[in-house]
Amino acid sequence: MSKKNVLGRGVGALLPTAQLEEEDRFFMCDIEKIDPNPNQPRSYFDEEKLSQLSDSIKEKGVIQPLLVQRCPNGRYDLIAGERRLRAAKMAQQNEVPVVVMEENDPLSSLELALIENIQRHDLNPIEEAQAYERLLEEFKLTQEEVAKRVGKRRTTITNLLRLLKLPPAIQEDVVAGLLSEGHARVLLRLKDQPQLLQQVRDRIIAEELSVRATETLCRAQKSKPEQRPTAKKSSEGLPKSYCTTVINQITNTLNTKVRIVQSGKRGKVEIDYYSTDDLDRLVNLLSKQ
Repeated sequence: MSKKNVLGRGVGALLPTAQLEEEDRFFMCDIEKIDPNPNQPRSYFDEEKLSQLSDSIKEKGVIQPLLVQRCPNGRYDLIAGERRLRAAKMAQQNEVPVVVMEENDPLSSLELALIENIQRHDLNPIEEAQAYERLLEEFKLTQEEVAKRVGKRRTTITNLLRLLKLPPAIQEDVVAGLLSEGHARVLLRLKDQPQLLQQVRDRIIAEELSVRATETLCRAQKSKPEQRPTAKKSSEGLPKSYCTTVINQITNTLNTKVRIVQSGKRGKVEIDYYSTDDLDRLVNLLSKQ
């Protein structure tokens, strides 16, 4: 079986019956001899789900073999199955079933780990995007080539990669499950407006907004005219001490609250009244002046 065909068909192509019957390719391996995959695309492991898997392993063992590569020092590098490996260690298992892959190629290791996690829906959108980015940058693949290897459309790859343009804090929210991939795509519209982006993010979480509601909110926020600070107009108003003196004189004469409101050289005098009778009183007083 050629290496190209193996990668094109995913992890399942590595486990034909004939290979499983070969004792040197399929066996129970000492769990302490297996090293984690340095190319593992998955970085976030839900502790609660790991605990549930560990309980299942205690009862039934590891059902699906781990995929490993043989190392010269008698150890094995894990290619696919890190979640099962972690759960098996939590369950205090001494051995786990493994299938040995003979090719020793970093691209194969990353690619197969990626394929397995995608097929099992184990990666969150950010982890998946980061894995695609590694395939593009480290191994110089095109988006079209990546899409063929993982069995997805190129547009899907492109949309996921765009999520990496979000601020790290928003990406962490997606990893933690606080924001969905749909929410993240909508928030991309605000990536150049950090303050507004944070405000919308906070409302999504506080109000548990749906993706559709988030779209509506973003459209409303984007349509608002940008608030620009207005320059303070220079004023040559009356001195404060003079205004205070005038207010005291009018207050003593009218026996009510008085204010002077200035706007440059212009302004107005505001006089309070508390009833119609009080207004009549003020009118009489002012008429006599």
